[in-house]
Amino acid sequence: KALLRGVACVNEVGLDPGIDHIMAHHLVAAYRASDAFDPKNDISFHSYCGGIPKDPNAFRYKFSWSPLGVLQALLAPSRSIRHFTELNITHPWDAITSYDAPLRVPESFEVYPNRDSFPYMDEYGFEPSWRVKEFARGTLRLNGWAEAWSDIFAALEEGPDKERLKELAEELWQENTYSENEKDRVVLCVELKAERDGRITWHRTFALDAFGDERGNARARRGSMPGAIT
Repeated sequence: KALLRGVACVNEVGLDPGIDHIMAHHLVAAYRASDAFDPKNDISFHSYCGGIPKDPNAFRYKFSWSPLGVLQALLAPSRSIRHFTELNITHPWDAITSYDAPLRVPESFEVYPNRDSFPYMDEYGFEPSWRVKEFARGTLRLNGWAEAWSDIFAALEEGPDKERLKELAEELWQENTYSENEKDRVVLCVELKAERDGRITWHRTFALDAFGDERGNARARRGSMPGAIT
């Protein structure tokens, strides 16, 4: 419809998706150009991003945008690769794992695959012949998030209708929003690793760890500025 109307669409140029794509393409290009490159290597790719409060709260999350969007994302199934096998998950919270982010001060987070990761293997230049051990694009949350959100997960498992989802979103918005001038945080890690016979031959990670300041919150600035530049 856009093409027929002569409208140009610029998509996936924010934070995630956006900055993460740039990181992924740079990693794949660097790996291809390295002496370690070998089509027979086992490849693991992870891209995790999350907007989180700078100062953690008991709920382990605060909303800077509609909670309804967050709830709907949690209702979407995901498809990724884990241990050379396609991993299909109906509920994201059933696939939560721990991720050690290589930040200036190393930190551990809870992560889970989000929606369908498969199309991005082709997008990032993975060859069909590559041995892909792990491939996941997903969401990053503070440790303790799964436990803090257990009641939310239970409510979503009941299959709420649109009205119930709106009610739940409104409750979350009232109880867990950022106060005026409260600082938020964004963490994005994109990692590519190659192994041969269980030995790491190439491993690199791009990491972004940003905080809100007087210029605005971290999430909005990292999401809007790439689009403005584009």
